[in-house]
Amino acid sequence: MGNANCKKCDKISCAALNLSTSQLELQNSTCNESTIKAGSVIISEGSLTSHIIYLRSGLVKEFQRAENSKHEYIINLIKEKTYLGLHSLFGDRYNHYSYTALSDVSICYIDRNIFKTLLLENGQFGYKILEAVSRDSLSTYHRFVTQHQKKIFGKLADALLYFSKNIYDSESFYLHLNKNEISYLIGTSRESVSKQLKQFENEGIITVKGRIVNILRPLELERISKFG
Repeated sequence: MGNANCKKCDKISCAALNLSTSQLELQNSTCNESTIKAGSVIISEGSLTSHIIYLRSGLVKEFQRAENSKHEYIINLIKEKTYLGLHSLFGDRYNHYSYTALSDVSICYIDRNIFKTLLLENGQFGYKILEAVSRDSLSTYHRFVTQHQKKIFGKLADALLYFSKNIYDSESFYLHLNKNEISYLIGTSRESVSKQLKQFENEGIITVKGRIVNILRPLELERISKFG
């Protein structure tokens, strides 16, 4: 772990761009940067919220674990230039979700009290944070509602489009989730995921080689998502 330099950060958030020089210096006074290896836990559900964590680079899984079970409920995949744990900051002192690195990630730890001070002092910074939290919450809510109304082929089509458009920005991507995790994301079994992926392959909609997914017929996947 090392000291961060918020003023010279090449991965600064859209919200932090609104901070003054003195406010960036205040944030920087307790901000520490760290590299986390893929598979490592960044925040554990139920732990106290002592810091806001800013994801500078890499990909993170946000999830809750079912009580007395290894089963997970994956809420989101989170990309770079995003704050982790904001829901807990505004809710109470405990983290309500766990966050695990899906790839090697670079993160910054920001003292929660200083972060709150910046929110109170700088209205534009606070507005951008609120905007991001609201946008993410609406997107997640919409995805969960529509997911429960669809059959397995519609759910998996939604997931593949989510990966392509929201996470990887490409129709060809390395998928960081395994089949178990995909099943946790869309609320079905691993066997159903495997069977439907093979069906999409047989129909020439996608190809899957190891973790590499290529979407060959995106319009057909959109159609399945819409009517699934």
